[in-house]
Amino acid sequence: MAHVFRSYGLDEATVGTVVTAIRSERKRWVDFMMKFELGLEEPDPKRASRSALTIAGSYIAGGMIPLAPYFFLRSIHSALIVSVIVTLLALLVFGYIKGRFGDRGGRRTGSTTSCSTRSRKSWQDLSSRSISR
Repeated sequence: MAHVFRSYGLDEATVGTVVTAIRSERKRWVDFMMKFELGLEEPDPKRASRSALTIAGSYIAGGMIPLAPYFFLRSIHSALIVSVIVTLLALLVFGYIKGRFGDRGGRRTGSTTSCSTRSRKSWQDLSSRSISR
């Protein structure tokens, strides 16, 4: 905790006094550690329902991407192939967007996202086909 105050250029006597005062009350000490050491803010309880709806909507929308071909194609085999292709394209796009706005390059993140998920998806498809037979 003291290094935070030292980074502001406070002398050791002042740092010692401030640290002692903050540590004297547990709630104050935890609040300080959460905010300045860990960079965490207390969550707003009003946002909980909004966050839950956002996450639920994202899961539903994301789940519809691989399922959509099964609604529109009569052949299950064709739907499986289209589902894999559409899912890979979606993962490339999502990975690119994530990389574009994140700290990595868009192409690299897009290919990493699709490749790591593609192998997992392929195994899931193979296991589901072998179970359905």
